[in-house]
Amino acid sequence: MQQHYPKISVVTPNYNQGAFLEQTLRSVLDQGYPNLEYIVMDGGSTDDSVTILKEYQDRLHYWVSEADEGMYHALNKGFQKATGEIMCWINSDDVLWEGSLQFVAEVFTRHREVSWLQGYPSVIDEKGVLLFQRDPVATKAYFYSYQYRKDFSFIQQESTFWRRSLWEKTGGRLDTAYQVAADFELWLRFFQYKPMYCTKRQLAAFRKREGQKSADAKNYMEEADRAVHSHLKRMSFVERIRLKWVKQRKKTRAATINWIENL
Repeated sequence: MQQHYPKISVVTPNYNQGAFLEQTLRSVLDQGYPNLEYIVMDGGSTDDSVTILKEYQDRLHYWVSEADEGMYHALNKGFQKATGEIMCWINSDDVLWEGSLQFVAEVFTRHREVSWLQGYPSVIDEKGVLLFQRDPVATKAYFYSYQYRKDFSFIQQESTFWRRSLWEKTGGRLDTAYQVAADFELWLRFFQYKPMYCTKRQLAAFRKREGQKSADAKNYMEEADRAVHSHLKRMSFVERIRLKWVKQRKKTRAATINWIENL
């Protein structure tokens, strides 16, 4: 029987990250996944980013270099061009891990109950050396109980993949009212409809480097709090009571994670 390869759309936003861009591109393209739709949205870089993109343009589904209104605006433009059954984004200084696309395709094909999936959170340095890994956080109750304030642990965006059906059901866009935590707000919308699943397999890595926006922990925390406040206001009384009960039972972290075993 012929193997089914669902189309996977990967979007990369970039602005003056030429020092890491090629590594990111190759981490996606060199996997050789046969039904890949790779889109790169460059914000009008003034470094060598465009030169690099031209070198790889024959392997990209679409790319453009033009001014935008920030990373999340660029991502929304990229996702508007995406047609894949499975979606994700990888920033231009991070990397997908070898074999991750094939693994993700198999998970979503075999497990119809999975609408979004997080790999094992991993961090690398500027040279690509693995610095550390940690257990994932992946439950609705964990975030609505503000546990992240204590642990400062979040869903790792670059390791997260989702079905187009979930993306469309939850609005089909990132909220550009957030400057650094639109991913966090998107996950809260996903949680309204489907639980997250996790794998202990490393799917991607976040690169820790000097000068990155994600290093602004205070701003990220403030925006995360704002997102939770906003969603709680729209949540039914019954749902809030249920979340409070889960918190009291101390089932906000690993105890309630939905695991997908390695295939």
